[in-house]
Amino acid sequence: MQTAKQEVASLLERLPEGSSLEDVQYHLYVIEKIRRGLERAESEGALTQAQVAADPGKWLSKS
Repeated sequence: MQTAKQEVASLLERLPEGSSLEDVQYHLYVIEKIRRGLERAESEGALTQAQVAADPGKWLSKS
C-alpha cells in the first residue's frame, strides 16, 4: 500500500497539466472515499452482485 505522499505524487503525475486545485481536491476526495469503502467492506463484509440481484425487493424502497 502506498503512503499518502506517494498517492498524491502518483495522482499529480496522472492528471492533465491544466488541472485546477479543485480538480486535485476532487480526485483526492474520491480516492479517500474508495479507500474507506474498501476498508469497510473488508472489516464488515460485503455482498456480491448476485446476492443483491437475488432479492432486489430488499434494496428497493416501496415509497
